[in-house]
Amino acid sequence: MRDSYGREVKYLRVSVTDRCNLRCVYCMPEEGVPLLRHEDVLSFERITLVAEAAARLGFRKIRLTGGEPLARKGFPELVSMLAALPGIEKLAMTTNGTLLAPVAAELKARGLDSVNVSLDTLDPERYAALTRGGRLADAMAGVDAALAAGLPVKLNAVALEDALPGEHAALRAYAASVGADIQFIARYDLAEEKRDGGDYERPPKCGTCDRLRLLADGSLRPCLHGEVAVAVDWNDIEGSIREAVSLKPARGLTCTGLAVGQIGG
Repeated sequence: MRDSYGREVKYLRVSVTDRCNLRCVYCMPEEGVPLLRHEDVLSFERITLVAEAAARLGFRKIRLTGGEPLARKGFPELVSMLAALPGIEKLAMTTNGTLLAPVAAELKARGLDSVNVSLDTLDPERYAALTRGGRLADAMAGVDAALAAGLPVKLNAVALEDALPGEHAALRAYAASVGADIQFIARYDLAEEKRDGGDYERPPKCGTCDRLRLLADGSLRPCLHGEVAVAVDWNDIEGSIREAVSLKPARGLTCTGLAVGQIGG
């Protein structure tokens, strides 16, 4: 389906949880963020209902995000439910990778098509500082397990202003050595107006944005850099999706109410 500006919207990003096991400096404050009550987080069944309705309207790609999606109990079952939907051509996940190694093969078997792993440095101490306590070895084990399971892997590296000398080159070399793709992401602040400048692949340029976001609280977000949210009407899910798509702005502005980690990036 198309929005008011003629852009084809066919990509649904689903934040399955607002919880994360890391506190990345560019994603959320050190103290974390106010968390949803468990009873207010969308069930797998309701996520699947929204995805099914989206597929009927022409959406073809789903990406599972968080928070950290693997922090959601029973997450592999959701992969099975979504992989079975007619019309969905690609089911992907973005993860920090630290919980991936034990479940990578199962996720592949259940129908996951690809995985993006956040990896900003190959220096263990810097990784621990950037993630406020994460272990680089866990993330790299996740990359190894995903590749061994036959999942295509893309590394997401945030282009930080204080990058170490040679850090980006080292990440590119590592990706090439293991057979993974890599993309560098411009660091952004949701409270600052969206910028389309630079040579980075993400965030996407507003003029080509094909995304709609479903948050863990059951709201649809037409734009990452925007305050507009549409609560899903469970008696008219397709109508809710149509409304959210119609509200996609020509370009992103600001979002002051949520951290990056709460909206799925």
